[in-house]
Amino acid sequence: MNTIAEQVAPIAAASEVKVETPFRRFCTAFLDSKVATTALIVLGILIFMALFAPLISPTNPYDLAVVSILDSKMPPGTKSLDGVTFLLGTDGAGRDLVSAMIYGLRISLGVGVMSGIFAMAIGATVGLIAAYFGGRTENIIMRIVDIQLSFPAILVALILLAILGKGVDKITIALIIVQWAYYARTVRGSALVERNKEYIEAATCLAIGHRRILFRHLLPNCLPPLIVVGTIQTAHAISLEATLSFLGVGLPVSEPSLGLLISNGFDYMLSGKYWISFFPGIALLITIVSINLVGDQLRDVLNPRLDR
Repeated sequence: MNTIAEQVAPIAAASEVKVETPFRRFCTAFLDSKVATTALIVLGILIFMALFAPLISPTNPYDLAVVSILDSKMPPGTKSLDGVTFLLGTDGAGRDLVSAMIYGLRISLGVGVMSGIFAMAIGATVGLIAAYFGGRTENIIMRIVDIQLSFPAILVALILLAILGKGVDKITIALIIVQWAYYARTVRGSALVERNKEYIEAATCLAIGHRRILFRHLLPNCLPPLIVVGTIQTAHAISLEATLSFLGVGLPVSEPSLGLLISNGFDYMLSGKYWISFFPGIALLITIVSINLVGDQLRDVLNPRLDR
């Protein structure tokens, strides 16, 4: 005969089992990839540097009282006339390249994230409306999406910036217009799958309002692919902004980004002053690759059909 202690032991052991929450499972699955974890750490460091650029940058590279033209185009590791050491050298205007890169990273990430947020909001709303109402509404919306996606994104952005002009707000608006169609197509495809399920039909039979069905029932089930596309499109927006600034149609000199810093040093490449463009280019590459690696891991984790 089993003693009372032996009978109680399995019950006590079962009570100690912790229930794994969905968020815990998500974090565990994401951290399984060392590459994605490293990319997330690097991305976190870059975001921290961008947010606290005035506090961590050695100097303000756009303060005329600090910058001296006598210190222009100095190679990495040299000292200025005031005894300040430039770890990565200076550019053609005498600005410390480390400080200029930190401030440029701030604008590049800011433009990419802000344009991505607004483009996601607009595209998700349009995609939900197209999938939910269908018929003529869906045909009109998707034909507009198809027409926009048939043109290269950089061509559309160039045309818009030729009309709007230079500036952070101008290029953000241009990138929003360029990106919203990608989100609309993604959300529409996911919402079409959810549109014919029982819970949507039940909500319709209960005469629940269209807005509530769209944003409280359809949208939450479309979030996994939307988050993945959002990370990829953010990296795409940063690279597109850098390309436009390199071409001289993106940001003015007073509002630098990594692309503009690369453009400023391009004229000095043939004279051997490689560092002016090289180091901002490396920073831009690390930023885009980190975001893409995080997005790839999110795609694997959020898609249950993929075998990790």
